[in-house]
Amino acid sequence: MTKLLQLAFEKASELSETEQDKFARFLLAELESERQWVELFSRSESEDLLERLADEALLEHHAGRTRPLPLEDL
Repeated sequence: MTKLLQLAFEKASELSETEQDKFARFLLAELESERQWVELFSRSESEDLLERLADEALLEHHAGRTRPLPLEDL
């Protein structure tokens, strides 16, 4: 375990049991989400899909159907 992760768990252990459970559910959900993204992007059809979506986005942009996203909206 890294020192940073150990520090995070030490800090989390100072929370109430309810907050610890909330944190644990959040962490487990994030880990599962990351696993799913890795699985999706490892599929061969993902590359084709992402390329097609990028091409569509560029067409939309060149057709003037996009607008800038202000940084403060991120």
